[in-house]
Amino acid sequence: MGRRLIAVVALLCLCPAVADARLAISGNDGKQVLPGDQDAVMPDSISVIDLATSPPKIVGQVQVPAAMIGPPEAVVVSRDDSFAIVTAAQKYNPADPLHPLDDDKVSVIDLSDPAKPRVLQTMASGAGASGIAMNRAQNLVLVAAKMQDAIIIFRLAGKKLTPAGRLGLGKGAAPTDVVFAPDGRHAYAVAWGVTKIMELRVDGARLALTGRDVATGKSPYGAAVTPDSAWLINTNVGGALQGEDRTGTLTMVDLKSHRQALSVAVGRTPEHVTLSPDGKYAALVLANGAATTKSDPKYGQLTGILKVFAVGPGTLTEVAHADSCHWAQGATFSPDGKLILQQCAAEREILVYRFDGQSLVQDEDATLKLEARPGAIATGVSR
Repeated sequence: MGRRLIAVVALLCLCPAVADARLAISGNDGKQVLPGDQDAVMPDSISVIDLATSPPKIVGQVQVPAAMIGPPEAVVVSRDDSFAIVTAAQKYNPADPLHPLDDDKVSVIDLSDPAKPRVLQTMASGAGASGIAMNRAQNLVLVAAKMQDAIIIFRLAGKKLTPAGRLGLGKGAAPTDVVFAPDGRHAYAVAWGVTKIMELRVDGARLALTGRDVATGKSPYGAAVTPDSAWLINTNVGGALQGEDRTGTLTMVDLKSHRQALSVAVGRTPEHVTLSPDGKYAALVLANGAATTKSDPKYGQLTGILKVFAVGPGTLTEVAHADSCHWAQGATFSPDGKLILQQCAAEREILVYRFDGQSLVQDEDATLKLEARPGAIATGVSR
């Protein structure tokens, strides 16, 4: 019994402590300008947000390629908050600032000193580098390269990425996101172009298509897998598979039977879905057709919406919702699940909501101000 207890304690010591996670990383797009503000171009960046203080505050920032066009899953954070990785699907176009060019960048940022984040590495991945995933062992990183119809594979060691290959998904797949199952044996590509979640077998640094794909809805965008690896929840920006209704949906996929278990109409443009650290709740960001500039006559008519659903076996039950902002982007729970941060690209802000399992209340005094447009966000326990 003594030796067994010692072994268990040793194993626990090797596992990153979720309780230690306290940082959120926001990817900010400085080049995403609209007609009339071309002179407002600034460098892309990431902001380091300390969630251990009340209210949360921005403690550090560094310039690094980032993009808000694409799913808000374009950032991952290590489970001990020591580093983050961010992708950039677009870059500045000096010939036409209103139309950025496709980009392929993936960067590693050291967070050893949160007040002074440092860019350790920036390298090419694949054109349209969008959603990014890191396995629990933190030795494998996958990037969805939308413009290349592929998943790009990297080994990760010592906070350094090394290219390890690519997996083609087929012409027109246009993956926007990729996510690991918590057990690390499978990953799932969100194939926007072919309306499918595509299952990938993971063997070391090798990926293979299993052929056990599930059609979920039109224009699937981002996804999350529950902590027990049983369910995948994803957004479908274009609506359900059948019919002409373009109302966005949330879909649940049963990962054991490889079938769609649930499809729920949730509203216009479901931009992001993210799970609470315990997997009991899913936060959904809806752009909701809100205007993106104050000069738009419709600016005061609509805002985005933040919704929270209780997650059950094959069920999603709305428990709370709140108005948010304009050009709503990503969201993340705090590690204790009591706060939700939600990005607002038009206002260049991050809103802070308090969540108690039943109600969702914005803490207006806690709003975080940014220079560039926030477009992706994560903590060490987001995925």
